[in-house]
Amino acid sequence: MNIAIIGGGAAGFFSAINVKENYPKSNVVIFEKSQKVLSKVKVSGGGRCNVTNGCSSVNELIKAYPRGGKKLKKIFNEFNTTDTIKWFETKKIPLYTQEDGRVFPKTDQSQTIINCLFKEIRRLSIYLELGTKIEKIEKVKGAIRLSVKNKDPQKFHKVIVATGGSPKIKGMEWIKELGHKIESPVPSLFTFNMPNENIKKLMGLVVEKTIVSIQGTKLKSDGPLLVTHWGMSGPAILKLSSFGAKILNEKNYDFKIQVNWVNEVNNEVVANQLKEIIKNNPKKLVSNIKPYFLPERLWNFIIEKSLFEKDKRWEELGNKGINKLVSLLTNDIYCVKGKTTFKEEFVTCGGVSLDSVNLNTMESKICQGLYFAGEILDIDAITGGYNFQAAWSTGFIAGKLISS
Repeated sequence: MNIAIIGGGAAGFFSAINVKENYPKSNVVIFEKSQKVLSKVKVSGGGRCNVTNGCSSVNELIKAYPRGGKKLKKIFNEFNTTDTIKWFETKKIPLYTQEDGRVFPKTDQSQTIINCLFKEIRRLSIYLELGTKIEKIEKVKGAIRLSVKNKDPQKFHKVIVATGGSPKIKGMEWIKELGHKIESPVPSLFTFNMPNENIKKLMGLVVEKTIVSIQGTKLKSDGPLLVTHWGMSGPAILKLSSFGAKILNEKNYDFKIQVNWVNEVNNEVVANQLKEIIKNNPKKLVSNIKPYFLPERLWNFIIEKSLFEKDKRWEELGNKGINKLVSLLTNDIYCVKGKTTFKEEFVTCGGVSLDSVNLNTMESKICQGLYFAGEILDIDAITGGYNFQAAWSTGFIAGKLISS
């Protein structure tokens, strides 16, 4: 049996390994259009490779995926985060879980994961063809024919497509031509650009517990927020960009966000906290006592934004001053104009619609013998190892080559 895997990323390698383990006598080849493989594995997690997440509950796991929801239960019940950790550990790659749930190799080097995957494809005699672009897929009698750029067409018994996300729908025309429904790809996981906001001068500042929402929508997320030299980033922002990918694309990345710096939604509670400071420290300067243990730079920025005099004392605030501070602490508004995505770690939502795929097998409902794995599917997630987990899970299932 001749099997082709299209795409040399995490999903492609994992699919190929599973095919060969399930069908040892088959000939398996991975086609990669570029000269590089496993590029995202290399740069993920700052070069440490965020392999998966420590979340072991499938019901909790699916909450990290803005699109797909309950449909993904089938996939993760088959192969979940615990299975991923076990798989790597059986290959003698010990992993560890951070407090935030992210899982990394103990070496803290992505090359460890790359070496492991390469070792497996060599052990299993899986062929790897670089610089090989597949331009067309056709179903022919008893086989699938692949048109390869500058080469003769080749026939395979079964094919797994794992080409990753495409920034434009044009990149998926060859899949669409077969009759698959394609959800328009739009960027997911991006940072917010704020060219006209002074907060950029606080670049490098991290606030651990924030709540961020998009004005005029129901979109909201929480977690650490990082101020950058172009605007805002960090888990809270990236999570928001993931869940809001389609809405923010429609807004052409021109919108307002509301930041709650103190992680407290009840304004009365915040006001009482400020009144308590006034009661205990009436003569002290406002700048000298930071409510909610806010970073000093942020607190000084908020005071500056409130237009208070530098030598203002707590007892001089009055109700008007308290209300102004409460508003800035819980509902600080910033204008976003544009986004920044990271080329190597680019994630898209959109792709092959899950309606076109049998999620029990990852086989196409349109073309028998054709399977999908990884980010080419309309599956994407927030940061934290979840996108890789989707690649491992779909690759594992596709690698069984079960036909309906």
